[in-house]
Amino acid sequence: MATFLLEIGTEELPADFVRLAQPQLEAIVARDLREARLACDTISTGGTPRRLAVTVTGLPREQEDLVEDRKGPPAQQAFRDGQPTQAAIGFARRCGCSPDQLEIRETDKGPFVFACTTEAGRPTAEVLAGCIPGWIRSLQGRRFMRWGDGDGRFSRPLRWLVALLDEAVVPVSLTDVDPPLASDRLSRGHRLQAGAVTIPSAAGYAAALEAADVQVDREARGAAIRTALEEAATAAGAELDLPEALFDELVDLVESPRLIEGTIDADYLALPPEVLSTVMRSHQRYVPLRLADAPPDPLALVAGEALMPRFLCLSNGLAAAADTIRRGNERVLRARLADAAFFLAADRRQSSAERVEALDRVTFAEGLGSLADRSQRLAWLADLLCRRLPVAGAAAEAARRAAPLCKHDLVSQMVGEFPELQGVMGAKYLLAEGESRAMALAVLEHYQPRGAGDALPGSEAGAVLALAERLELLLSIFARGERPSGSSDPYALRRAGNGLLQILWDRDWSLDLVGLMAEATAHWQRLLPDLAVQPLALAADLLDFLRQRLASLLEEEGTSADLVQAVAGDGVSLERLLRDPADARARLELLRRLRSESSLPLVQAVVQRASRLAEQADLAADLVSPDGVVDPGLFGSPSEAAVLAVLERLAVHAAASGTGRYEPLARLLGESGATLAAFFDGPDSVMVLCDEPEVRRNRLRLLAVLRNQASVLADFSRLGG
Repeated sequence: MATFLLEIGTEELPADFVRLAQPQLEAIVARDLREARLACDTISTGGTPRRLAVTVTGLPREQEDLVEDRKGPPAQQAFRDGQPTQAAIGFARRCGCSPDQLEIRETDKGPFVFACTTEAGRPTAEVLAGCIPGWIRSLQGRRFMRWGDGDGRFSRPLRWLVALLDEAVVPVSLTDVDPPLASDRLSRGHRLQAGAVTIPSAAGYAAALEAADVQVDREARGAAIRTALEEAATAAGAELDLPEALFDELVDLVESPRLIEGTIDADYLALPPEVLSTVMRSHQRYVPLRLADAPPDPLALVAGEALMPRFLCLSNGLAAAADTIRRGNERVLRARLADAAFFLAADRRQSSAERVEALDRVTFAEGLGSLADRSQRLAWLADLLCRRLPVAGAAAEAARRAAPLCKHDLVSQMVGEFPELQGVMGAKYLLAEGESRAMALAVLEHYQPRGAGDALPGSEAGAVLALAERLELLLSIFARGERPSGSSDPYALRRAGNGLLQILWDRDWSLDLVGLMAEATAHWQRLLPDLAVQPLALAADLLDFLRQRLASLLEEEGTSADLVQAVAGDGVSLERLLRDPADARARLELLRRLRSESSLPLVQAVVQRASRLAEQADLAADLVSPDGVVDPGLFGSPSEAAVLAVLERLAVHAAASGTGRYEPLARLLGESGATLAAFFDGPDSVMVLCDEPEVRRNRLRLLAVLRNQASVLADFSRLGG
């Protein structure tokens, strides 16, 4: 068995491409080897900023032979009087055999001619040579480029190619790149080491590169980096401020990682901690060190209360240059922090009220006025939400106070330089000016969640303002006639819709989105006369959009599609679903629990059997009480009276309000299975569709009431078996 190596050598690759290209390469190689009839033991990938590599072990020296049975013409067309016809001769020629090698076999359609063909396996090296160019061209990534006079595209220019099957070079030529590349056994070591590195064999690849100061195994490199960072933090008595996204980037920025510890000038600890962290993490790819015993405070004004005057970074340089690299990083960080201190001082010379006035000079979007206009719309929505939500007096006051001020930092110099600090700096500036912590925290939290997996607002005022921010965006952009389409969503409206629902669910708030949209769209019509807003149409579009977001969120949580459809599908009215999105989630969680406990099939069997006949009843879908619609005087069997008794018990819960009704409703539905079975199949069973019109109508109404009561919980017709 043989080992194969392919190394694609490049100029410096983007870190995210190094990470994302490796699983692509592994999947492509596995697929093509399988299709080429080349079994293997393992496929592993590696990568550094200057290379992608794949190693395959346990390859045979040649393909397995391909033996195929090929079906030809019917036997009576292929042979006449025992002699082959032109049909048989032509078929044999296509199969590479003689007519006398053909076989006649019986099939479902009668006797046919068959030929057994064998395609000899080709040498593995030959197969690999044909696959390698396609593997390279199949890799996908952002911002691919061409270079020189070649037509080939890749993330960065290709500079060398190593292809080995054990010790032998697999001959490959890439003629569409500039300059053209031919495979050999010459790789490159660390970028600061001159000369090529000879790879003696595919199995010796990692060892040869390690000797040249390159750690090509990404997983091993990541483990070494994490260990070094954690040990340094422990030695300093600190905690790493290391998001996973930054760690992934660090792993793919270096091929020979060396930890560097630097210091921060004490003067800069007077800056807010988020300023230092943003400069270090986002702009310099450094790892800040948090004080181990510092309580988290999102409104802290000075970094000295949260961060140590030290940082960690990873160098890709040589060990001998460690001190020089450290001083260089400290100098760069000092300059960046000096800029931040200048921006902070400039911002503090201007009040938040003055920045709010400056928002009038910044356009939000065409037809939607300025950021000042947007702030006023936010304030109106925040007030509306405070009136519609169970928000305490102090929280409502903080939300109303924060709403017109929450965008003031968008015209600050600090946010102009560090956009990721919007909201954070606005909150800190307001707190420094004497505003309450609750109000400042609402400003900070109104951007949350910023994306999937982000934290939700932790305060009531912050949640109200975050809802207002998302509602304003949806109302305004939809009023312009723009909708998300396919992968195009420039205003992140899907994210806004998701965030709105997630906040409501997180706080367990009941909010009538149908009524809110009716009131808000009418207000938007008055605010934006140039857009010719049609309130009813706009509200319908927004509610349909939120239905899609609600269903999508539930499915993303791993909920079965049929459960989601039963609660939020097209069969459930928008009115029912969005009068209270929290109610929909409560019903879904109950169904999910019932299914996990194997109780759902009992309820499902009862409801679905009744619903099939109930479609023929003349009863409105919202009638959940049998009173006045079912006539006991028309009963001809005790089983009908038993079903009526069940309906009367169910009606108490079906007509109630709040999520507490769903548990007993589901339990009673499950317990009524025997009663309904007796109605259909027992000794006192009845013929629902009998000949007497009034009796038939009465029995169908019995079943229709049961269906309506069950529909309070879910649309059971959407549930799978």
